[in-house]
Amino acid sequence: MPKMKTKSGAKKRFKLTATGKVKSSQTGKRHGMIKRTNKQIRQQRGTTVMEPEEARKVKSFLPYGL
Repeated sequence: MPKMKTKSGAKKRFKLTATGKVKSSQTGKRHGMIKRTNKQIRQQRGTTVMEPEEARKVKSFLPYGL
């Protein structure tokens, strides 16, 4: 069997943790920050772990768990 291809966009945006959860950057940080509160901006730093329903879709794009 040939190797499965990984979706290039997914490998740039998502990482898998050691336990198999999907890490991604926080959403809502690209534009319109002036209307966000300072608390929202502060809490959206760094990365977050995706919900299991969404993570299942992302894992199908990362067949080898990059």
